[in-house]
Amino acid sequence: MTSLTVSTAISSGRVQLVNVRQRSLLVAKLRVWFVVGAFTLIGLIALFRIVWIGLAGGAEDRGGAALPPRGEIVDRNGVPLARAFPAYSLWYNPKALGDGPALVKTPAEVAAALVRIFPDEDQARLTAKLASGKPQYLRRRIMPEDANRIHLLGEPALEFPRESERYYPQGSMAAHVLGLVAANGHGRLGMEAVLDKQLTDPAFRGAPAVLALDSRVQGALEDELLKGMRLSNAKGAGGIVLDVDTGEVLALASLPSFNPNLIDQQSVPNIFNRVTNQVYELGSVMKPITVAAAIDAGVLTDMARRYPANALQIGGFTIHDSHNFGASLNVPEALIHSSNIVTAQVADQLGGARLKATMAALGFNRRPQIELPAGFPIWPRGDWARITTMTVSYGHGLALTPMHLASAYAALVNGGVWRPATLRKLAPNEVPQGTRIWQASTSARMRQLLRMIVSVGTGRKADAPGYRIGGKTGSAEKPGAHGYQKTSLITTFAAAFPMDKPRYVVIAMMDEPQGTIATSGQRTAAWNAAPVIGRVVPRIGPLLGVMPDNSRDVDISDLAPLIASGDGE
Repeated sequence: MTSLTVSTAISSGRVQLVNVRQRSLLVAKLRVWFVVGAFTLIGLIALFRIVWIGLAGGAEDRGGAALPPRGEIVDRNGVPLARAFPAYSLWYNPKALGDGPALVKTPAEVAAALVRIFPDEDQARLTAKLASGKPQYLRRRIMPEDANRIHLLGEPALEFPRESERYYPQGSMAAHVLGLVAANGHGRLGMEAVLDKQLTDPAFRGAPAVLALDSRVQGALEDELLKGMRLSNAKGAGGIVLDVDTGEVLALASLPSFNPNLIDQQSVPNIFNRVTNQVYELGSVMKPITVAAAIDAGVLTDMARRYPANALQIGGFTIHDSHNFGASLNVPEALIHSSNIVTAQVADQLGGARLKATMAALGFNRRPQIELPAGFPIWPRGDWARITTMTVSYGHGLALTPMHLASAYAALVNGGVWRPATLRKLAPNEVPQGTRIWQASTSARMRQLLRMIVSVGTGRKADAPGYRIGGKTGSAEKPGAHGYQKTSLITTFAAAFPMDKPRYVVIAMMDEPQGTIATSGQRTAAWNAAPVIGRVVPRIGPLLGVMPDNSRDVDISDLAPLIASGDGE
């Protein structure tokens, strides 16, 4: 064999070897890809099955244990306000031992042992329940460790059924909005009752019910109302924070409040909602509404026009002011001093029919539009007589809820459009069209006047640097069996901010405040309700995206020369 032949053979062998190796590598790669593909296919099948079970079988699961027995309620930022969780109860079953004695020990002995576990329980009450021989709850919501301690007592009649309990993580905060759940598992009050179907429906209870409330704003409002209530020694208080463009209620408070986790006989009277259920003659907070109606109707065109400010005799009635403000006042002066006399004359010019129509358009002749149960206003029926028109113009003879007032003031400052209030968080495309009450120019004028009341008038204690607050005081005697009670006042401050571009209305109300050292012995709104506004706005403004800005304000240059300094109510 020649060298050439040998070389050729070697080369041919190498080529064959390379081909074998290439074929082997190819086969190995194909095997790997096959295995990977098989596992991928198995994974996809498993994933498909999981998805299918979730979708096809979810209808059954949604009614099962995977979902809470009652849906969660959260605020607009997702903070939990009400949720359900499993818990134990203490149930007395006197038939646990058959026809024999219900208890191993005497009812008194068992009751004493239970009081050692639950020191807050009434031993006599427990003894009576155990001696009655009737099956009943002895205590709702007990901890597992307490159940273990009760089990060690050796009483078969004491059972621990596992149940679902409603829990309110924020305690008493927003209690009048949330309400509570009855023993039957259905909502009893508040939004728990309003949303009961949604919260119990398996198709919906997996997703939380979202309220318009902002728990941060709610907490600040309640805190400042409680402070104002204590400083003035008032027996109650109420407040609202309302978005002027959407009608969303960001906070609603009625004090004293209650804890829906701990309902007892002492807290039952506090369940009543002063903001939506109770109607009041709200006094001078109605004056800007009267003035706006007169401006819009073309009756009031000259802010410089002066009206006599002496006591006004109408038939057998006398209309007077809290102070003597001189012989005459123009409308800006009348508002910053809170003159009944001038407001009555403006209303007289406007006429009862037009004032009544404006107030009816604001919903003052019907229950306030909000999801909660609401009180029906006291509304003068028929044609309004001259004296009725005058007294209603400054907030007497017409009784409303603070909720009515909040929605009206929103329309007063937002360009003139009234919208119903809502406790549901709205999507951007859900904002209702609303009803036009006033022209935009009228609303702009009222923003000027309301700002002046706070900057130089009766509302000065509501001012907060940089927040451009505007608003109006209102102090009214409560009616009683023998006429108006001079010692019992409802005081209110209706405010909006920032007045150069209003975003929120804030209402603060005090029920029967007293003259105290903190209020310099005064009982009017200027001394007790207005300061609440001055404290709460700086707390909630930054939370709502409104930062203080001392370089901005409402332009009142055309009205400023018309006013003189002085005090009103």
